[in-house]
Amino acid sequence: MGRKILFITTDQQRYDAYGCNGGTVARTPVTDQLAAEGIRYERAYCANVICTPARSSMLTGQHPRTHGAIANGVPLPQDAPSIAETLADAGYRTALIGKVHFEPIADPEAKFPQNRLAATDTHGPYRGFDYVSFAGHGPLGASHYANWLRKNHPDQVDGFLRIFATTPGGDTGAPAVKAHQVARENYHTDWIADQVITWLDSLDDDEDWFCWMSFPDPHHPWDLPQSERDRIDWRTLDLPAGHPGSPERIREILSDRPAHWLAWYDGSVPNIDAAPGDFVPANLTDDQIREVNAVVHIKNELLDEAYGRVLDHLRQRGQLDDTDVIITTDHGEFQGDLGLLFKGPYHVDALMRLPMIWRPAPSAGLEPAVVSQPVSQIDLAPTFCSIAGIETPDWIEGTAMPTAPDGPRRRALIEWDSQLDTGYRMRTIAADGWLCTAYEPTETDYGLPRAQRYAEFDRNGAPVPELITYDGSEGELYNVIDDPHQWHNRWNDPDAREIRDAMVAEIYRALPAGRQPRLRPVAMG
Repeated sequence: MGRKILFITTDQQRYDAYGCNGGTVARTPVTDQLAAEGIRYERAYCANVICTPARSSMLTGQHPRTHGAIANGVPLPQDAPSIAETLADAGYRTALIGKVHFEPIADPEAKFPQNRLAATDTHGPYRGFDYVSFAGHGPLGASHYANWLRKNHPDQVDGFLRIFATTPGGDTGAPAVKAHQVARENYHTDWIADQVITWLDSLDDDEDWFCWMSFPDPHHPWDLPQSERDRIDWRTLDLPAGHPGSPERIREILSDRPAHWLAWYDGSVPNIDAAPGDFVPANLTDDQIREVNAVVHIKNELLDEAYGRVLDHLRQRGQLDDTDVIITTDHGEFQGDLGLLFKGPYHVDALMRLPMIWRPAPSAGLEPAVVSQPVSQIDLAPTFCSIAGIETPDWIEGTAMPTAPDGPRRRALIEWDSQLDTGYRMRTIAADGWLCTAYEPTETDYGLPRAQRYAEFDRNGAPVPELITYDGSEGELYNVIDDPHQWHNRWNDPDAREIRDAMVAEIYRALPAGRQPRLRPVAMG
């Protein structure tokens, strides 16, 4: 009998969501205790700032350009490797319970396995997992959670918002904010914890297992059970530290970086890659930002409580001392930083920096630590191999995460390729206290027809926005120690030119060649 692995992920969660990472609002005692007992990574980065590429990198241990799922709407190829399969081959029982998103969610004909399994209420096998039970952001779309809620609580199905809704709600008319009638115990966060506990109880005590417990929250829409809405009063919240304080200051900061930043803020070019197409950040009020943050903090508290329920169950089963627990997310969220919400082709810590906490099994005898060197999502798969005591497959591009503060220099690479015809292409390196992003020339022939992507503007009789294009000379450079919110772009600073050039050169030395031919998008979402 070896060490078991409980891998916990959330969706679109910031580094500072937890108290152990500097969060001051949400109460997260379970996560904070795991961090105190284990290893807390101060500079963990995603491989991509949207769901499918980031999740695929966690599963494969590969950069998006290698596994091929370079954007939402581009499915992870069926021949992509899976760390779950590697662990299953080593004798582990494997499960994925919760949000998946290795394939497009917008799939009404269930062409992709993840949606076909849900549509037929089948529970595996799937990509190396012998058991799966999927949940999305409510009962909309195909998921096992949707099947369960419709069957057992049909009166609680209505009221969830669609994922890209900007319906005004709450007290302030904030976009995508709503409280609804679903009971707390029937909300997807608690449902996932229940499903994990049930699966654990199906195993023999002497079996080794790997369970990916994958929560859809705190991702938008910002709806949650009415019973939990009063946990945090938005009126008591300050604006986030990353908010510049005024529209004038926001515009001043955004005007000093590539043009799509300010164009999205003022609404002249929508962020159709990763936010609702009709959302204009400049229209946000301070109180709306506060209310969105209050809902996110509440969601984070519910998540922490769900972790605790599963850990308590493992303790009752006598397995917690032999279980490694890793908590992270797929990518971050602006949540008011720079006056913005949602995510997209904007490579700053709000979106790229992840909570990453590894509480090794106490039986392993590792000392608690705080690691400041960068680590990446591609480092998770080899870490799982290390825990399991098996050889790391040669297709994995990451390296096992360090367990002590001192160690060799490390860096993380983050990619962006547009799923639509905006054509933005960005490559980022995080190393030595700097973030450096090189913009590649815009690829304007990528994706589905432009008129189809901008149909909402045509339908309303509004002019179709012009594309912003880049010639490859643009970029961003930030010192994250001196400038923690990345307000000062030093790309064109002569005093930082040597650092910029060295980091850009390292990006292209380090990135693999990439899958050819490059996969094209087949669906949104």
